[in-house]
Amino acid sequence: MAADLDDTDRRILDELTADGRMSMRTLAERLHISRANAYARVERLQRSGVIRGFTADIDPAAAGLGTSAYVTLNLRQHDWREVRAQLLQLEGVAHIGLLGGEFDVILLVRARDNADLRRLVLDEIQSMPGVLNTRTHLVFEEPRPPRAGGPSPTSRAAG
Repeated sequence: MAADLDDTDRRILDELTADGRMSMRTLAERLHISRANAYARVERLQRSGVIRGFTADIDPAAAGLGTSAYVTLNLRQHDWREVRAQLLQLEGVAHIGLLGGEFDVILLVRARDNADLRRLVLDEIQSMPGVLNTRTHLVFEEPRPPRAGGPSPTSRAAG
């Protein structure tokens, strides 16, 4: 069930999206609310599952993962749960999306190089029971979307 978010909650999410290490004091000052209010709201957003956690924004290339690709999969329909469980265990799979449409699954995978990507796709993913076929789409560039000061998913106007 979706949480009821007011403008202050949305501003908190925008600020923490831009800087997840921001102190409660700084957050409260930026939003012109008390620290107690900031703590309570962040705690409520965490308890309700709106804030799932705080992570570092890692540059994959700087971390030694210079090759990225989107891999689409078609599955035998009754095997999707087992395939999903196996994909969750694979090192290098950064994101899994279950789809409706032409493909059943899309993965964002990160690898050291093309040989590592080949091993991941051909040896690991394609050998999974239930995977019928894959298509690999190399990522040439990943421009970083604007964060601070730019529009975010929580601040877009409905239209």
